[in-house]
Amino acid sequence: MLICMRTTLDLADGLVEAAKRRAAAEHRTLTSLIEEGLRSVLARDQDPPRSKPLPTYGTTADRALINIEDRDALYAAFEEQ
Repeated sequence: MLICMRTTLDLADGLVEAAKRRAAAEHRTLTSLIEEGLRSVLARDQDPPRSKPLPTYGTTADRALINIEDRDALYAAFEEQ
């Protein structure tokens, strides 16, 4: 059995109208559109974005690689260049 909670939201008129148009265009209810939006926002907190690996240039034979978590090594590399 699905239990739902009724609530009242104060939303900007333009936002509600745009949401109603989108829901109608997708043949769905305004409630389902709002639910999807809330689920999407809440899911962002659950799954942190994965960072892309940093690009590398040159070869390891040119010079030693630097651990980016080592602040002193980073400063030394910047000063070297």
